[in-house]
Amino acid sequence: MDEAPRPAGAPRPKAKRGRLSRSAEFERVYRQGRSHGNRFLVLHAFPRGEQTSTPELDAGPRLGLSVSRKVGGAVERNLVKRLLREAFAVESARLPAGQDVVVVARPPALELAERDGLAGMQGALAELVTKVPGASAPARETGAAPQDADA
Repeated sequence: MDEAPRPAGAPRPKAKRGRLSRSAEFERVYRQGRSHGNRFLVLHAFPRGEQTSTPELDAGPRLGLSVSRKVGGAVERNLVKRLLREAFAVESARLPAGQDVVVVARPPALELAERDGLAGMQGALAELVTKVPGASAPARETGAAPQDADA
């Protein structure tokens, strides 16, 4: 994709990466959304509804991340954020369209990321996504042994 050079001072085109970027968007999710937590993460979810003006953004859930310095230094925080983005890319398919989600990493999230990597982070996030109203059931992994509901 060849892009023409931008004139100096011209605004950057908006990225449509499915992320929350403005402070007001985070505040709206924190104040008006529902939160669900576990030992590693807190997930805040809020349905956007008709508040967005561009139909491209209504296609799927948007993610905002909050990873404080309590989790670790810059390298550790970036590891946690990268793993959360990857896990959210998989789990977001289970969320209803038009959801804004903020994931707050608690300090034990670093230990989980270092110990179990993407699988551990995805498991912790999947547990919280299941609690969001309107979320679909988790997909069964292929090759996993079937579990009896009554056993």
